[in-house]
Amino acid sequence: MPSVTKAEAEPEQRVIPNTMKAAVYYGKQDVRLESVPVPAIGPGEVLIRVHTCGICGTDLKKISTGSHSAPRIFGHETAGQIVAIGQGVSRFQVGDRVMVFHHIPCGQCFYCRHKVFAQCPIYKKVGATAGFEPSGGGFAEYVRVMDWIVNQGVVRLPDQVSYEQASFVEPVNTCMKGIESLALQPDEIVLVIGQGPIGIMLALLAKRSGAAVVTSDLYPQRLTIAKAYGLRHPVYASTEDPGDKVRELTEGRGADVVILAVGGNSLIRTAIEAARPGGRVMLFAQTQRSEATIDPAAICVDEKILLGSYSASVALQEESVRLVFSGEIDFARLITHRFPLERAVEALELAANPGPDSMKIVVQPGMQWEKN
Repeated sequence: MPSVTKAEAEPEQRVIPNTMKAAVYYGKQDVRLESVPVPAIGPGEVLIRVHTCGICGTDLKKISTGSHSAPRIFGHETAGQIVAIGQGVSRFQVGDRVMVFHHIPCGQCFYCRHKVFAQCPIYKKVGATAGFEPSGGGFAEYVRVMDWIVNQGVVRLPDQVSYEQASFVEPVNTCMKGIESLALQPDEIVLVIGQGPIGIMLALLAKRSGAAVVTSDLYPQRLTIAKAYGLRHPVYASTEDPGDKVRELTEGRGADVVILAVGGNSLIRTAIEAARPGGRVMLFAQTQRSEATIDPAAICVDEKILLGSYSASVALQEESVRLVFSGEIDFARLITHRFPLERAVEALELAANPGPDSMKIVVQPGMQWEKN
């Protein structure tokens, strides 16, 4: 795992400007680089100067469909440095290097009591903003973090952890949540369809649980990256059928667990068919509301279990932080493209239309201040 640079480790001393650059969403397929006011903070809040923000598929879907009101500033896989603190903040100080969870649940409502945190009304409120309707704000130079997030969702980085590695804490948490809900057993065979960054993270966490993992993707280059992480049972989906492959490995039964880490609905039936009778199928990337065709008898007669998992779990926050900060898995190696904020629109375009060689894409407002 890369060590922090001198610029990463030094406390921020310069005066905070009145305006900043940000990639502002204005509607369907419309994001513009603009100058906007630096957000003011109130009591209990902090202002973070963004170093690295990963591009998440959920933000890309919001942009591609125009599903949210505008204007907004997206970006929620954020790591940076605290440059101002509000009255009453005692846990942090100016200069602290941190990452931010943009959602934190109330801990008391019906959904929190049942540990379905992503359905909590408070969880659905975003507590980090670069202005406009709070939407994460990581695609900007500065982010305001609100008080309930400061209390429970801001994590200080150890000196040896880079901003890039830290930006993976939130997505790793979402993957941990999905893996935990599957209750994997060490002797099970798991098929992960899709080896983009999220698919690889899911596969690594499944392997870490002791299961045997089969990975599938259309792009050989992505399977090569997966192999470099120790995932050594690839299915080249351009020429092989993943269902046939797992049936070969299981005396014709099929996979005990299938995780669909590809957006859209075209592979849902493939995933269900690849699972054995009584197996589990997890939809992990189906975040747009739509209709899909499935074989209901696969659920009823074949007793296959269809599951979903969405967003992060506060119950796994400490575990996800420990894993990422430990360096046991060098998640930052998944980054193939780094863009300065000035090229954020280009970064979003590449992330929305990934090629065989593009994996995790990050926007780095901190590129400029590292050089100064």
